[in-house]
Amino acid sequence: MSSSLYDIPLQQIDGTPSNLGRYRGKVLLLVNVASKCGLTPQYEGLEKLYQRKKDQGLQVLGFPANNFKEQEPGNDAEIAEFCSLNYGIQFPLFSKLSVNGDDRHPLYAELTAAQPETIGEGPFRERLKSYGVVSDKRTDVLWNFEKFLVDRRGAVVARFAPDVAADDPRLLEAIDAQLAHEA
Repeated sequence: MSSSLYDIPLQQIDGTPSNLGRYRGKVLLLVNVASKCGLTPQYEGLEKLYQRKKDQGLQVLGFPANNFKEQEPGNDAEIAEFCSLNYGIQFPLFSKLSVNGDDRHPLYAELTAAQPETIGEGPFRERLKSYGVVSDKRTDVLWNFEKFLVDRRGAVVARFAPDVAADDPRLLEAIDAQLAHEA
């Protein structure tokens, strides 16, 4: 990667300037989220995963995005309220950003460049096609709730399809393997 993921400017959902540097030394699971998607119930599993593994060094991070059928129409305050009231989300959420297209946020440009291959993405891609949704670029984020796993040194080590849930053995195995490594 051309720059460190840790240094890319971000904004927390409350508007506070931030970056991933504050999570240096942790295993990160970055997820583009949306509140009006068929996969939105994954919030529950992501929060459970976070609560179960945060003391071992896992940090789940949510990045609201409105790239897919306008399934995240709210502003940051509305998104934060939705996540808190409906799912009790305690893992950090960031300001809404774009994960694809000409306005793709630099974080997602780095993530997709570092990990163009997605684990478990075939069936979901085919299901989207049946709804008339066809992704132009295989390296683009396919849909809401795609997951990027970053090791304790800031390297993107895996990428998981949107329908790979938080309790999927493939995801858990990859997370546990990273948690076993020291920073």
